[in-house]
Amino acid sequence: MGVKKINKLIYSILIILLINTELLANPINFISKLTSDASKILASEETRDQKMNNLILLAEENVDIDGIGMYTLGKHRKNLSESQINEYKELFRQYFLKSFSSRLSEYTDPKINVLSEKVINEKYTIVFSVLEADDKRPEIKIDWRVYTINPEKPLVRDLIIEGLSLARTQREEFHSVIQNGDGNIEVLFNNLKEFIRS
Repeated sequence: MGVKKINKLIYSILIILLINTELLANPINFISKLTSDASKILASEETRDQKMNNLILLAEENVDIDGIGMYTLGKHRKNLSESQINEYKELFRQYFLKSFSSRLSEYTDPKINVLSEKVINEKYTIVFSVLEADDKRPEIKIDWRVYTINPEKPLVRDLIIEGLSLARTQREEFHSVIQNGDGNIEVLFNNLKEFIRS
C-alpha cells in the first residue's frame, strides 16, 4: 500500500473517530444514551442490589457529583476548612449515590423520550425530555442541566422535574438543617452520616 493510500486511510479513521466523539459528546445524544443505559439496567433480571450497584457506576461516570455537592452547600462552604470540605465531598458523594440508586431502582422499565436541547451558554445546555405515563403515574417533564465546559465530557449538574430543580431543593434542605443547628456544619455532617448508615 502506497504512502498516499496509508495517509488517506489514517485521515479517514481520524475523521470517523472525531465524528463519533462529537456525537457522543453532544448533550442531547449524551442524555439519550444515559437514559437508555439506565432503562436497560432497570429492565434487567438482576437483583435490586445489583441494579443499585450498576446505577451507582453509571452516576459516577456521568454526573458531576462534586459540582452538585458544592452548589447544594451554598454560602456555607465559605466557612469551611479544607479538611471539612474534603469530608463533606465524600459524605455528599455517598449520600447522593445511595439516594439516587435507591430511588431509581424502584422503577422497573421507565421510558424517557428525549425531545430537544437549548444551549444556555458555553458551560450549560438544557436537554428536555418526558417520562412516559403508565398505569401508576402521569407523564412527567424532566429537564437535564448538562455541564459542557469540557465538550468531550458532558456531565449532569441538575434535574428539573416539572419545573422544580432538585439541586436547588437540596440546597434549601441543607441550609435549613444547618440553620436549625445554629450554623454548625457538623449537624449536617451527622445527618448525612445517619442517612448513609440507614
